[in-house]
Amino acid sequence: MPLDFTAIDFETANSSPASACSVGLVRVRDGEVVATAGWLIRPPAGHDEFQEWNIKIHGIHPHEVADAATWPEQFDRLCAFAGADVLVAHNAGFDMKVLRTASEVTLLDCPPYRSLCSLQVARKVYDLDSYRLPNAAAAAGFAEFSHHDALADARACAQIVIDAARRTAAADVHALASSLSLRVTEPATPAIAERAA
Repeated sequence: MPLDFTAIDFETANSSPASACSVGLVRVRDGEVVATAGWLIRPPAGHDEFQEWNIKIHGIHPHEVADAATWPEQFDRLCAFAGADVLVAHNAGFDMKVLRTASEVTLLDCPPYRSLCSLQVARKVYDLDSYRLPNAAAAAGFAEFSHHDALADARACAQIVIDAARRTAAADVHALASSLSLRVTEPATPAIAERAA
């Protein structure tokens, strides 16, 4: 099997994992980036307050998402881009929780995505003082990117996995995970919310 996956990164408006305000997506086929996409998201009602801390991190302000697509309006686009790929993210637990929680609060069925954490991969492949995304990406040959821009972060994450697969001679994400004594995470239970009657 080839090295195929989709890297994903979310930025959030506040501490709620449902408050996605930006997403970046990078499609990798046979170890090469073949498509990228990124857009702003208007967070779901009740999860849409922008906290100053988050704004300082990603630089996205409330007025910038006022006319952006809502989570339900953009969800099909996100899922169409990701397809049935394994999703790769740096600290994947966070991004997968955003994906599931934003879907739950908007009563959408979230596909049971599998995931691989590039932070865990980096810790196994590189010898660094810090495994924050900029450090790990630099070790993978992807330096000087706009950290906390969702698309740039997803691209950096993709490069870590591509580089790690090259270094370990892994043919695909499953072989990469296995070679590093990691695993591709299967969803425990699909996050499916019942639509209100």
